[in-house]
Amino acid sequence: MSKQKITVAYGDGIGPEIMQATLDILIEAGAQIETEVIEIGEKVYKKGVSSGIESSSWDSLRKNKVFLKAPITTPQGGGFKSLNVTTRKTLGLFANVRPCRSYFPFVPTHHPLTDLVVIRENEEDLYAGIEHQQTQEVVQCLKLVTSTGSEKIIRYAFEYAKAYGRRKVTCMTKDNIMKHADGMFHKIFDRVAREYPDITAEHMIIDIGSAIIANRPHLLDVIVTLNLYGDIISDIAAEVTGSVGLGGSANIGNTVAMFEAIHGSAPDIAGKDIANPSGLLNAAVMMLVHIGQNQVAENINNAWLRTLEDGIHTADIYNQDSKRKVGTQEFAKEVILRLGKMPVSLKPVSFKSEGGALPTIVVKPQPKTKKELVGVDVFIDWSENDKNPTALGDKLKTLSGDGLSLKMITNRGVMVYPEGMPETYCSDHWRCRFVSESGAPVSHTNVISLLERVMNAGFDFIKTEHLYTFDGERGYSLGQGE
Repeated sequence: MSKQKITVAYGDGIGPEIMQATLDILIEAGAQIETEVIEIGEKVYKKGVSSGIESSSWDSLRKNKVFLKAPITTPQGGGFKSLNVTTRKTLGLFANVRPCRSYFPFVPTHHPLTDLVVIRENEEDLYAGIEHQQTQEVVQCLKLVTSTGSEKIIRYAFEYAKAYGRRKVTCMTKDNIMKHADGMFHKIFDRVAREYPDITAEHMIIDIGSAIIANRPHLLDVIVTLNLYGDIISDIAAEVTGSVGLGGSANIGNTVAMFEAIHGSAPDIAGKDIANPSGLLNAAVMMLVHIGQNQVAENINNAWLRTLEDGIHTADIYNQDSKRKVGTQEFAKEVILRLGKMPVSLKPVSFKSEGGALPTIVVKPQPKTKKELVGVDVFIDWSENDKNPTALGDKLKTLSGDGLSLKMITNRGVMVYPEGMPETYCSDHWRCRFVSESGAPVSHTNVISLLERVMNAGFDFIKTEHLYTFDGERGYSLGQGE
């Protein structure tokens, strides 16, 4: 077998220690890999590279297409961007895969039957990082959800379940509140699920889904969800199994894949040879399966399970039933000594039937919809007259015309004009909804004319959002109380 060239980054903090331990195990197990080392993280940030990665490193990643990455440190302040987010979005790593399995009784947990996988959308949602301060009191953060991004991650979740013999896929959203953003994700899930009749599909609101992960995780198998929710619940699931420090993570795209531990760089224990390399090792096992070296991955994973069973533990999971506390490098040596051995109590892993990377995810084209402009939300920065919504509404009402008339004003989403409650707190940020007077579509010219009247009346409009229908269905939310 020819060697697979992979890009490796030793990272910051405990990164160099756990990467060395991981690579030692891989080489001793016979992994057919050749490493190309790049520098990323704190040292690169301090050179003035705000992304934390230099252009030559991008070339390595795009050439080798497989990236084993240790944790890095992002300096506080100074406009430094998260390298993890940058890498995922730049290379199209749309799927974040985090298996969470119990290793009870060797790693204490209240939930010994846990064996689930969180598959998280990795590129969009609030992690687009598009934020603006619009008034003295209000900052907005845009949540962007695309139909293509949603379908890709949902299809990946079902393909993963199919490839790994999983029985159920659970979609988690908050579509009872975000009826359009999360609602679209849920609708696409229902549509895609019909193509996989042998896999049970269910939906949960993220609130109760998170509670079930914390209290009854054995009821779940594969979870697919949006970016922020997935980030949160995958840490909950990892902690429920006994330790975030054991968790590996895969970031998968159609051409490039990145593998990493889910924990951070832990600079407070760097250089002390006490860090647990298990998270990065488990990520490396996922990498080996991805590149088709299943037998090596199986051998390493079972040796690691046997090491846990034998009570050889690093400080983070050492407990009253452990046999010996070891450091980073000694733990790696103990795993190496057990290569070829199987766990006795814990369920052994078998990757023999699982062949490398999943199929390329192809999004099916959907029929084109008829899009019509039927109004506009004009957002205004206004704090006069003690923020009296009636005073604002009466002034704006006089600006109706040219096909558009004021329908309502909301503040923080709650309708305050023409009807409202005196108890409602109002900030200086107002959404003023103007809609078509006749019900027929309006034009951009109508909107521009309205904005000119708003400006000439002395109002500071800070943004607009067009109101569209798609095949006659409303593509915008109603005001609370509308």
